[in-house]
Amino acid sequence: MERLAGRIMLLAGARRALLAFLAGALGALALPPFGFFAVLFVSFPLLVWLLDGVSGNPDRAHSYGLRSAFVIGWLFGFGYFVAGLWWLGNALLIEAEDFAWALPLAVLGLPAVLALFYGLATLLARLLWSDGIGRIAALAAGFGLAEWLRSFVATGFPWNAIGYGAMPIPLMMQSAAPLGLFGVSTLAVLVFSVPALLGTRKGLLPGLALSGLLFAAHLGFGAYMLGQSLPSGDKTLTVRLVQPVIDQARKLENADRIDIFNQHLELSAEPVEAGKPQPDVIVWPETSIPFILTEHPDALARIADVLKDGQVLVSGAVRAEEQGAGQAPRYYNSVYVIDDKGQILSASDKVHLTPFGEYVPYEDVLRRVGFDNLVSLPGGFSAASDRSLLPLPSGVGLYPLICYEIIFPDEIDIPAGEAGAILNVTNDAWFGATPGPYQHFLQARIRAVEAGLPLIRSANNGISAIVDVRGRIISGVALNARGAADATIGLVSVSKWNNVDRSINFWLIVLAMVLTALISRMGFIFRTN
Repeated sequence: MERLAGRIMLLAGARRALLAFLAGALGALALPPFGFFAVLFVSFPLLVWLLDGVSGNPDRAHSYGLRSAFVIGWLFGFGYFVAGLWWLGNALLIEAEDFAWALPLAVLGLPAVLALFYGLATLLARLLWSDGIGRIAALAAGFGLAEWLRSFVATGFPWNAIGYGAMPIPLMMQSAAPLGLFGVSTLAVLVFSVPALLGTRKGLLPGLALSGLLFAAHLGFGAYMLGQSLPSGDKTLTVRLVQPVIDQARKLENADRIDIFNQHLELSAEPVEAGKPQPDVIVWPETSIPFILTEHPDALARIADVLKDGQVLVSGAVRAEEQGAGQAPRYYNSVYVIDDKGQILSASDKVHLTPFGEYVPYEDVLRRVGFDNLVSLPGGFSAASDRSLLPLPSGVGLYPLICYEIIFPDEIDIPAGEAGAILNVTNDAWFGATPGPYQHFLQARIRAVEAGLPLIRSANNGISAIVDVRGRIISGVALNARGAADATIGLVSVSKWNNVDRSINFWLIVLAMVLTALISRMGFIFRTN
């Protein structure tokens, strides 16, 4: 192993760049739909050895080593994000005549931007680089900070954070509850990087012991949490999810609106299995009502005809808000609650809009060079100032997250007892039969574990599912499968931790990594003087 590590450290130029790119691309196999997390035990040691080889020439300036470290981290991130996000280009091919020109920007441009965060991670790590386990801790701290920054800088896009690779199944998801995504990501980089110590032997035994202990704790805590019986609450909810699998090109055309609406009604009206309870709530996906509902009272009447006594429909829709004479209305990506009399009981609007899907950032500049929304509405969508809980007639509150809002851990900030479940309506038909819908679904499941609340998720196409508080699938409809799924869930919050707890734990982990790196760095300096 020392010989292999030495050869990698001595790489330079194009060979070093190619290996950094390939190491990142290999790591994407840890993401859904593959979930092969063991590849990260290869990707990160390769990254460590490449960083070990930076600025090996003492005649080089210190700034050269920092620049080289940044470039290696950027190349690693570029490979990781290209391999993990190439499917975003599928959305541009639905209306290829208008958007195909932007395909390189989606497939290569966005990964290039996201890779800047990983370049920053390796640059920060290089500042504290030493030998032994200290450099592993420095890399973990750098990646933890990078993933945290990626969640909010420029509106944020924490998709495919490294921590997701360490949480492919419920057994490995439970650590997200106390540590959060960023805490798990930090420790995951530490554990995945420790095999690099085999190449230098310095700090090998304590490194392997710490890595083994953390990995065992990760699995042990998961087994413990999965073995706990869930408390029985006073309230339950029987839910029907509707997944109609409407082709996205058809949704964008206005000619088939009535047929699309009818398909939702037909799936909603399907009889339940013998002996099973009738649904209390029927859930339709994001923007599933293909017209402005308040302008079509006949559609509300048809919904009322399908709903049985006491049932309600929760549906994604576009909501229009008039602004007064001479002004165009504002449009919101919303969720409605509609009762069996065809009355709209409540609504909640999307807060965190999707760039280039629902609005154009830096609009004045980018529209001049041809950028536009994938969904055409006059003026685009407007963002709500805050999120509204969706109350059901039974008194249950649903916490609504529309589409990719579910990928932001900090979007879920629910005071205890105020919500019985997370509601996620989405439309992953934009991405076809690619890894995208699987990645989106994993992130939604992690949010359920973090919040300690069941998840109700309805997709036009993607993966619709009812997930319990441990991230386990209770019932669902697979990708590309048209149908409905029913399940009864208990509405009990089991979370012992909130966002503040997770944030504190994350910063404590980062602090521990930085202190370890500093101590090792100081010892390294004294040994080399």
